[in-house]
Amino acid sequence: MLYFASPAYLWLLFLVPVIPVVYGILRALRRHRIRKFGDEELVRQLMPSWSGAKGWVRIILFALAFMAFVIGIARPQMGAKLKEHEAKGAEIMICLDVSNSMLAEDYTPCRLDRAKLAISRVVDKLEGDRIGLIIFAGTSFVQLPITTDYVSAKMFLGNIDTGSVPVQGTAIGDAILTAAKSFSAQSEKSRAIIVITDGENHEDDAVDAARQAAELGIKVYTIGVGSVQGQPIPVNGELLKDSEGNIVVSRLDEGTLRKIADVGGGAYVHAGGEEFGLGPIVEDIKKMEAERYSSIVFEEYDELFMYFFGAALALLVLEMLIGERRHKRRLFE
Repeated sequence: MLYFASPAYLWLLFLVPVIPVVYGILRALRRHRIRKFGDEELVRQLMPSWSGAKGWVRIILFALAFMAFVIGIARPQMGAKLKEHEAKGAEIMICLDVSNSMLAEDYTPCRLDRAKLAISRVVDKLEGDRIGLIIFAGTSFVQLPITTDYVSAKMFLGNIDTGSVPVQGTAIGDAILTAAKSFSAQSEKSRAIIVITDGENHEDDAVDAARQAAELGIKVYTIGVGSVQGQPIPVNGELLKDSEGNIVVSRLDEGTLRKIADVGGGAYVHAGGEEFGLGPIVEDIKKMEAERYSSIVFEEYDELFMYFFGAALALLVLEMLIGERRHKRRLFE
């Protein structure tokens, strides 16, 4: 599987088709200036060695070299091999609310995007712990099975939006039960569920679900997203309204989330700061008795950037060697 370590640089590829276009415009302006200077055909006869076709060849080679250079700085990598990985740590299932209420903008850019960014940052700091991802709205399902492959975790995370679960609603209890069933058979003690939601549970008994998880030795933590005052929900460029035409305001239900965390033996944190409340929860989970487990992951990646840099250099050298003069047809006059 091809992976880019710095994919932001790939935006520069949009400049590749711009290069020949700009060159064509400059060529047209040059011809316009020549016509002002004198007869274009006469000027061409005065410069018999100049080749217009070679100019196009050179600019195309330069554009290809630029493209290869951009791909190189984006650091393409490829999984070299699958390897059995022995590690020691906890298993963490994150339950992320993807209902429409997570589009409210009391965080920048919105609740859901801010939560995804925070999860990504926490994943970068994990060492040995296994992580899984449950997404939920009116129902829930496993987006990412429990794994130590943090690269895959971030890739799956990036594809999540409010359309990932077709049934709207906020079934926190269903998400907790789904997470409780998704831990590996290797884990018995160090298991934790982190629920990230605004807490407006409309579908089931989340407190009872947390109690069932606690009975299995699983800690349940909750992170409250949003504000008590509430925010309207932008959907498709308009504010979401109810059946009577009133604007729907999504408010944080801290009371429910505190009960879930209390019954689940975990803790409640109001989302805020760079890590959105995840930092202290993960640190608390790390205090649990770590367990040893093995998993199959992409242990190493082959770096491919040097091949693209080499291609870019070769193309630039070729571009310089071509020049803009015609080849002489005869060796001797």
